[in-house]
Amino acid sequence: MTTLQTLDRRSRDIFKTIVETYLETGEPVGSRTLSKRGVQLSPASIRNVMSDLVALGLLDAPHISAGRQPSQAGLRFFIDSLLQVGEITDADREEIDSRLAAAGHEMRDVLNEASEVLSGLTNGASLVASPTSDDPIRQVEFIPLGPTQALCILVSDSGDVQNRILDLAGNVGPTSLIEASNYLTARMRGRRLAEARAEIEAELRAKRAQLDAAAQSLIQLGVVEWSGEDPERGRSLIVRGRSRLLENASAQEDLQRIGHLFDELERKKSMLGVLDSTRDATGARIFIGSENPLFSLSGSSLIVSSYMNSDRKVVGALGVIGPTSLNYARVIPMVDYTAKVVGQLLDGRQKRDG
Repeated sequence: MTTLQTLDRRSRDIFKTIVETYLETGEPVGSRTLSKRGVQLSPASIRNVMSDLVALGLLDAPHISAGRQPSQAGLRFFIDSLLQVGEITDADREEIDSRLAAAGHEMRDVLNEASEVLSGLTNGASLVASPTSDDPIRQVEFIPLGPTQALCILVSDSGDVQNRILDLAGNVGPTSLIEASNYLTARMRGRRLAEARAEIEAELRAKRAQLDAAAQSLIQLGVVEWSGEDPERGRSLIVRGRSRLLENASAQEDLQRIGHLFDELERKKSMLGVLDSTRDATGARIFIGSENPLFSLSGSSLIVSSYMNSDRKVVGALGVIGPTSLNYARVIPMVDYTAKVVGQLLDGRQKRDG
């Protein structure tokens, strides 16, 4: 495993210059370019160091030309050991603050604007996962759809409406649907589902609820359906800036990579899973190429940060996806800051609603 101690100062400086130049241009870097950027060595000495870096697995030679670019392992080494990430620039901060403040109080508008501003500032594609629903419940209602199906409607205190189609074990009559609606509304009003679920299930097990068997079965099914057992259901994945990924594509190889990336962006459940995997991370998390199986074909990079609700609980995530030549030093603090602003706006909204 390569560490900073593995490289002497000359190799480290040349490697750092190669990566920084690659991130600026997106092109392989040759010895002549390094000389122009101030590397005080003969072209032959530079080429020897570059060969050593290739042998260490830090550089790749994508073409027959003399140019080299960082490998996936090299980019990871650079990001973990050599990248200097500063504060977000004043201009980027002001743009994010003003755009999100003007988006209004509706969370869906804030998330849409966050996705738009990230895509615009980074000239890449942005991803925003809507928060897992954690609002207190106002009302639950079951509506018949047919002999063996019912629509379960849940209305939160904030006015958000979500629904699920439930497949029933047998025919459930209108009386049972009304009973189940009244029962769940009475026990869940003003409470979050996670708070009420254990009590409801315990009451059903103890048969303290004076309900017929069909209503009990419907309640149990409804609670499980809404309990977060499948956290991706009912959530949205906002993607902006696909077309920007095509603007810098020139070679057929680039177009094929972007085509694979577009396929990946269509997999809502998989992308939500990637974003949610950052819940325990502090600050931004970076995925490079095949570090995540979802990006193995496109060789893309993803920078993602989570955002929290008023209880400091992670409820969603946002990020930027693009080629491995992303400007990491600029994009990392930008993504991290946007996530914090979204969390603050979510906190303010919950306080107003409360």
